[in-house]
Amino acid sequence: MDSTTPLSRRIARPLALAAACAGLALTASPALAGSGGLGGPGSGGGGGDSGPAGKAQLKNGLAVAPSNAPRRVEKVITAANKIAKGKEYCYGGGHASFQDNCYDCSGAVSYALHGGDFLDSPMPSGSFRSWGKKGKGKWITVYAHSGHAYAVIAGLRFDTSMTPGAGPGWSKEMRSSSGFAARHPNNF
Repeated sequence: MDSTTPLSRRIARPLALAAACAGLALTASPALAGSGGLGGPGSGGGGGDSGPAGKAQLKNGLAVAPSNAPRRVEKVITAANKIAKGKEYCYGGGHASFQDNCYDCSGAVSYALHGGDFLDSPMPSGSFRSWGKKGKGKWITVYAHSGHAYAVIAGLRFDTSMTPGAGPGWSKEMRSSSGFAARHPNNF
């Protein structure tokens, strides 16, 4: 193109190429979500762009992933289900290792996210305030402040505060998110 080519044509192609590159970069580098970046370690299994997010169902106290859930969301739900029944609450539980006899709020959220390859190591509640991307996610949102963390996964709340001392579990009931930072893994 030369200087007689209209300005709109001279910038349209570079803008289109830049947009294509940006789109490629966003889908090609999801390996950063667990560390506060984009997608998470070993982030194969696709992102959350499978159409509108479906809603998980509760069956006998456990979550059942919707049919359109991405594989990594299914894995988060499967992991959370492993500790949702039978694991009690204990302060600091799930922080020395993902495998523990009991879990606190952030230990339980960490365990679930680790199941979907979004975390390499457990995190305390306050650290979730800067994890992932700001705002609500399509499939997964972690709500955190310095003293508590919980997650909404495919429309169900995964939390330790439903019944004091009862440990991690699922609920259809949402709680106030006032005072909490909402964070999510990119594309999820």
